[in-house]
Amino acid sequence: MIDQSIITQFEKIIGKDGVLTTPEDLAVYGYDATFEDHRPDLVLLPRSTAQVSQAVQVAAAARLPLVTRGMGSGMAAATVPFQGGIVLALTRMNRILEIDPVNATAHVEAGIITADLQAEVEKQGLFYPPDPSSNRHSTIGGNIANNAGGPRCLKYGVTGNYVLGLTVVLADGRILHTGGKPIKDVVGYDLNALFTGSEGTLGVITEALLRLTTKPKFTRTALVDFPTLDEAMRTVNAILAAGIIPATIEVMDETAIACIEEAMHLDLPLDVEAILLIESDGSDEAAVLRESEEVARLCRLSGARGVRMAQNESERASLWRARRSVSPSLARRAPNKLGEDITVPRSAIPEAVRGLKAIGAKYGLPVVIYGHAGDGNLHPTILFDKRDPAQWEKVQQMVAEEFALSLSLGGTLSGEHGVGALKRPYMQQALGPLSIEIQKRIKNALDPLNILNPGKVFPD
Repeated sequence: MIDQSIITQFEKIIGKDGVLTTPEDLAVYGYDATFEDHRPDLVLLPRSTAQVSQAVQVAAAARLPLVTRGMGSGMAAATVPFQGGIVLALTRMNRILEIDPVNATAHVEAGIITADLQAEVEKQGLFYPPDPSSNRHSTIGGNIANNAGGPRCLKYGVTGNYVLGLTVVLADGRILHTGGKPIKDVVGYDLNALFTGSEGTLGVITEALLRLTTKPKFTRTALVDFPTLDEAMRTVNAILAAGIIPATIEVMDETAIACIEEAMHLDLPLDVEAILLIESDGSDEAAVLRESEEVARLCRLSGARGVRMAQNESERASLWRARRSVSPSLARRAPNKLGEDITVPRSAIPEAVRGLKAIGAKYGLPVVIYGHAGDGNLHPTILFDKRDPAQWEKVQQMVAEEFALSLSLGGTLSGEHGVGALKRPYMQQALGPLSIEIQKRIKNALDPLNILNPGKVFPD
């Protein structure tokens, strides 16, 4: 429990409507998109960086754990307050402070929804490429904290490639400003990179200066059917080896296809093992057309049974609706699912897929394969019933084997979901003791009291 005198201090800083204490309110902020949950002792809803700064000072003086949260869409339990304390929810800090078309930048508060920012900049002919599948219910601050990716990162890169500057409230309440509008800046350490992907363990990101690009004028989207999943994966490497970098190459296996079709009736093929969703874009219509035609040719040479090219924006939107519906549609096959986020070198994609399917066969639970095949970022999803203890035990063993498979192929534990609490047991295996030691020293230098998202990222 938090002393009433401290709660009164928070109310003076943020206002009574921004301090939540009822059991019902606290329960809402105790979980994310995983199976984990733990009720905080207090929830704060600040409206400005200044309020965050003052609130952090109070929390530090009282040695209260403080977990920063956006929309709670995380997949690694990074925002679950396992030690109680305070959840600092930044959803009221959702303003666009500036769109600068000359310098192609956007200055935003951390709580803005990613899709809302994208829609606003596109009104001015600009483009914010990072597009996590949760872009309609995740925030820019959360995206930066996890260095989120998405389908377009094959061509355009991940969130960190677009962070030019940050406003960060440090663990003692001081306000740090990093970076700026210059395109090139190599003065001192890259603090933007340090805080990007830090999952709220080093500071509270309250504002961001983001790089924008010109919105592509032309897009060609194809849905490609493959008799076997292995052929689809080999095709990915064939396209990239030809020097072609599409905006996206997404894969869905037969279980994902069937679930989407059952839910949405999009006329997807049900007699194939995999489909690839491949999109080319750019400002030169002829160049985009040539690229898409060459991609289609390479797909057919690699064994594709059919190539369906979207003829208009409505058809394109329908294809993307299928891809973005994979995760929710899987509920038709099992009451629970656990989706992981391994990344392997592109050359190892076929072997990774075969290995993941073998793990599912070994334990008798389906492993659905989908994700960003173009950059090796796969989301193997285990379908199961958590009410059955035997199945849950199998899931734990399967996850460990999935991570071991990824590491054995030169891959890693996460491409965009982050470490949070769930992947901590595997960090030593992935990074080694020296890397862990150095990172812990950085954490201790910036947060010596260990109040910022304690118990996350690092193994015990």
